[in-house]
Amino acid sequence: MARSPCDLRILLLAAAAAFIYIQVRLFVTQSHYADRLAQAEKSENQCTSQLRSLIDQVSTQQEKIVALEEMKIRQDEERVHLKILIQDLEKRSMQTLVNSNVVPVAAVVVMACNRPDYLQRTVESILKYQTSVASKFPLFISQDGTNGEVKKKALSYTQITYMQHVDFEPVSTERPGELIAYYKIAKHYKWALDELFIKHNFARVIILEDDMEIAPDFFDYFEAAAKLLDNDKTIMAVSSWNDNGQKQFVYDPKVHKDRQFIRPEVCRTYNFGEHGSSMGQFFRQYLEPIKLNDVHIKWNSEDLSYLKEDKFLIQFGKDVSSATPLHGSDAALKAHNMNADVRIQYNDQEDFERIARQFGIFEEWKDGIPRTAYKGVVVFRYKSSRRRIYLVGPDSLRELGV
Repeated sequence: MARSPCDLRILLLAAAAAFIYIQVRLFVTQSHYADRLAQAEKSENQCTSQLRSLIDQVSTQQEKIVALEEMKIRQDEERVHLKILIQDLEKRSMQTLVNSNVVPVAAVVVMACNRPDYLQRTVESILKYQTSVASKFPLFISQDGTNGEVKKKALSYTQITYMQHVDFEPVSTERPGELIAYYKIAKHYKWALDELFIKHNFARVIILEDDMEIAPDFFDYFEAAAKLLDNDKTIMAVSSWNDNGQKQFVYDPKVHKDRQFIRPEVCRTYNFGEHGSSMGQFFRQYLEPIKLNDVHIKWNSEDLSYLKEDKFLIQFGKDVSSATPLHGSDAALKAHNMNADVRIQYNDQEDFERIARQFGIFEEWKDGIPRTAYKGVVVFRYKSSRRRIYLVGPDSLRELGV
């Protein structure tokens, strides 16, 4: 059956409409993808720009790294040259300070850190008595750290050899709450002693800190004690300090034996350092009242053989056993009314601290024994008199052979 012209036109219109719709959809789709492509190109350009910026930054950093490495190499070379220079200066200084015809008694080293004013006071006190015996007691300053004022002050003394310990390694304590400063001080001591004993080959070393003044007979005392130290192997060291050396607890300026240490009854050094690593702990109560000896004892004419272990043990045992024993919680009070030497027994650390507080002496323990104790016995004078107070441990008499 033949189609009418009207039907053909309708079909053509429908086909045209479909074609137009398809074209519009294609246009919309092309436009959408064109926008996405443009956005992608924009993002790519941004990424490329950022990448180039990062590459430039990396390049700059690499240049800086190379420059720093070159600087480090130069600094290492300068450090080597400086170390050689310091060693040469130390050698020349040592040659100047040490008389080849005199065997030094001991090197004297002042341990310093960051207190130039204290250091000056200490050095001036030492030089007052050291100048006449400089060949016997060459003087060193060992600085821990890089404080510029301390270094400047130390280097201003031409008669003193300067040493510097620099250690930036982190420090960890063995127990919580311990002061890191004490660990740093210990490392400095170890380094300085190695320098003097091993590098410079001294047989003996006297250590002073940068907040000490010395007594007039300081060097005579150590020269005489050096002979005793060499001849009696039971003696580990000689000290110039008595922890219970306050004015009211001393009388005799001559030497007393303290376990494996020789110590004086009257101190040969005075610690004036209220400010330091210990933060003034005990200063007002124990350190400030210390009596610094002002009597010049001629130690080289003194017979110190009684301080040898075999002789001293016997004599000290007799002294302790002959003291009047006092008992009871009021023993310290009873001691005030006695006119003779007395001995008071303590049972343990707590008991010792209780008695020590009653007399006002140092109550601290170190390594399981009271400070200054010999065979557990702590001895001090009563109110600057000749009378002695012996605080005796539970095993002291047995250890003394009494």
